[in-house]
Amino acid sequence: MNVTRREFLLHSARACAGYALGTAAFLAGVQRFSLINAFAQGSEYRALVCIFFAGGNDGNNLVVPATSTEYNQYASARSAAGLAIAQETLLPITPASLGAAFGFHPSLSELHGLWQSGKLSVVCNVGPLVVPLTRADYVSGAPRPYQLFSHSDQVAQWQTAISDRIGATGWGGRTADRFGSSASGFPMATALSGGIFTRGVTTSPVTIAPAPTALNQVLVLNGFGPGADDVARKRSMAYLRTIDTESSLVRALDNTTDQAVGLGGLLNADVTLATAFPNTTLGNQLKQVAKVIKFNRISPALGVSRQIFFCQLGGFDTHQNQLSTQASLLAQASQAMKAFHDATLEMGVERDVTSFTLSDFGRTLQPAGSGTTVVGSDHAWGNHHLVMGGAVRGGDFYGVAGPGGSAFPVLQLGGPSDTDTRGRWIPTTSVEQYAATLASWYGVPASDLPLVFPNIGRFAGADLGFMS
Repeated sequence: MNVTRREFLLHSARACAGYALGTAAFLAGVQRFSLINAFAQGSEYRALVCIFFAGGNDGNNLVVPATSTEYNQYASARSAAGLAIAQETLLPITPASLGAAFGFHPSLSELHGLWQSGKLSVVCNVGPLVVPLTRADYVSGAPRPYQLFSHSDQVAQWQTAISDRIGATGWGGRTADRFGSSASGFPMATALSGGIFTRGVTTSPVTIAPAPTALNQVLVLNGFGPGADDVARKRSMAYLRTIDTESSLVRALDNTTDQAVGLGGLLNADVTLATAFPNTTLGNQLKQVAKVIKFNRISPALGVSRQIFFCQLGGFDTHQNQLSTQASLLAQASQAMKAFHDATLEMGVERDVTSFTLSDFGRTLQPAGSGTTVVGSDHAWGNHHLVMGGAVRGGDFYGVAGPGGSAFPVLQLGGPSDTDTRGRWIPTTSVEQYAATLASWYGVPASDLPLVFPNIGRFAGADLGFMS
């Protein structure tokens, strides 16, 4: 019986799945037509590594004021329910610009060391905004992000940097759009986990599995051995991708498959690192990121001078059992991020790679419920985030000053930083300002920032000053 190519594709898609690219390694989406590059990639290497704390990390226990008055405000809201961290267990920090005592969560010992060595900073009270807001503005009904306090919507707004409508692309992807692709065709954006962050208008990210998967195994055609039958079948698959291309869908599938096979050919060897990484979810993702960076440095075949990575650590939706859950997750983050920083030192790219955190939202200062063992906190808004790297102006807090005179919110239920009476901090720094500071360091010129961040003009200042 004669079978057309189209019929073959329709009836044997599932059968071919075993021989096609593994799901984790398949390119995210159908290849799009490229637009004219805004400018060519420069020779200077830069990389951004986004670490997303999925679920909404409680920033109130990430960074805690340690002076008597401010700590007492924090403790009075949380101690009765057992959600306050004991003052004597905090890891002491003194932001250079404030000169006041604060403390890191006790699980952040490795990142505490990076703060002390000037390689880590904190950007305070950041969140999605449509326009700058005060408490009076909020109460009067001024514009605010759609679906506030909703996980999925706020995740999208952090990753798209668009809060007045649904965004179709991520700000990491749109940043990559400004540079085009490398001469080898290897994408600028690489995802170790799902999300819209790395999706651009012309940028299609490649998704790869974390370590311990070897680099030369993340983009391979499965099911083909060295035997004659396998070789013939692989040759037939290659031929099928060259015919019957008048259908745009078939052509797109062919192009995407060809691109993935080509990228697999570029990642033709594994690399090793002397730096030891923890065998954890985030540790294995960041180890793979470091290996891709090293492979790019030693392999002229890739030739990528700009790279953007997306990693994710879940479990931060702490409506209960917050103390133990967050302590474990932050310890994992601290150890993995420190190992990654050490790897950048090993590779000689410490000043060329900047890592930063995002999360769904902050959490309420007021605990959710009562008790000392199962208590947690609810969905909130503004949050504190970490930026790490050799080009970071570390050891300080950054952001837009709020009603307390600094970027750090006033920890008072029903106070000037609160949306209501639960300690939902109204952000004083927009996601756009936080992200634009990173994009500017990455090489996006000021004239192109509105192309990456459509609403950046609504906020005073696109550079928070934490990058050198």
